[in-house]
Amino acid sequence: MASSEVDQKFLGRLAKAVERDNPLLSSVLFKILGLSINLSGQLIKARKQRRPDGTYPPEATDLICHIIWLSREGLVLLQQYVLPMVGNYVELKVLAYKLRASFYHIFVLFHNTPPISSITAANTPDTQSVSGHPSSSRVDKGKGIARDDLYDASKSSVGPPPGFEHPPPPTAFLLKPGNYLPEAHQYFREAVQLAEELLWGSHSLRLSVKTEYAAFLYECVRDPEASRKLARDTIAEVYEATEGIDNDMFNDACELVTVLGKMMKRGLGSSNNTLKGKNSPAVGVQGTPPGVGREPPPGMI
Repeated sequence: MASSEVDQKFLGRLAKAVERDNPLLSSVLFKILGLSINLSGQLIKARKQRRPDGTYPPEATDLICHIIWLSREGLVLLQQYVLPMVGNYVELKVLAYKLRASFYHIFVLFHNTPPISSITAANTPDTQSVSGHPSSSRVDKGKGIARDDLYDASKSSVGPPPGFEHPPPPTAFLLKPGNYLPEAHQYFREAVQLAEELLWGSHSLRLSVKTEYAAFLYECVRDPEASRKLARDTIAEVYEATEGIDNDMFNDACELVTVLGKMMKRGLGSSNNTLKGKNSPAVGVQGTPPGVGREPPPGMI
C-alpha cells in the first residue's frame, strides 16, 4: 500500500536523487515519505481492529479519520506537485502512479459508499481481466495529471435501491462520500501497465505494484481467482527475469515473492493442490527466496 517499506525506500532514494535538479519535487517527495511512515503505523493499528466481516468497531472511528486525512493530504501533494513533474523519471513515474492507486485503495477500504464490506462479487463494478490493459484505457506518457477533482468520486450503479441508501461514513467531513472503487481499479491498471512497460520482471517496485493490486483484487474487487492468477503470473515473471539487481533490491524482491506466494493460496483450502501444476512457479520448496515468514506490508494480505 502507500505505506509499504519498498515504496518508502524508493521515495527516500528518489527524493535524494532529484534534490539538485528539482528541489521542489524533492521536498514534496520527502513530505510524502514522512506521511507514508505515519500512515503505516495507523494502518497496522486498523488491521488489528478489523472484524472478520471487514467492518470496524465504533472506537476505531478516530483512527480511521486519521487514516483518511493522511491519505487525502498525500494524494493532494501527489496530484499537484509530483504527477506533473515525473515525465522524465522512470522509477519515479511508476511510483507516482502506484501511490495514486494506493491512496484510492485506502479510500475504498475505509471510506467507500456503499461500504466495501457490503459489496459482493456479483455486483462489484468493473471486474474485467487482471491483465491491466483494457482496450479503451491509455497511460499518460509524460506529463502526469494535476487536477482539483479529488472530491468528485465517480458515480456507480452499485448500491441499494432508491430510498435505502447507505448513511454517509463518519469520515464524510474529510472527503466527499462516494464509490471510489472504479477509480481505484482504473488507477491500478494504469500503474501495472506502466510498470510492465518501464521495469523488468524482478524489479522490486514493479513487484510492489502487482502485490498491492493482487490484494486489491481480493479484498475490494472480490475476485479471488484473479488475485491468485496475478500473484502466480508475477512470481513466474520474477523467476524468468534475467536482469541483475543489487542486494537491497534482491532482498525486497524475495520478501514480496513470499507475500505473493501466500496470495496464490489465499482463499483456498489447505488441501487444495490446484497450484501444483507443471506451469506453476515453485514457492515454498527448496530454493524458496529468503524472507519466508516475515510480516507482510500493511494492506498486502
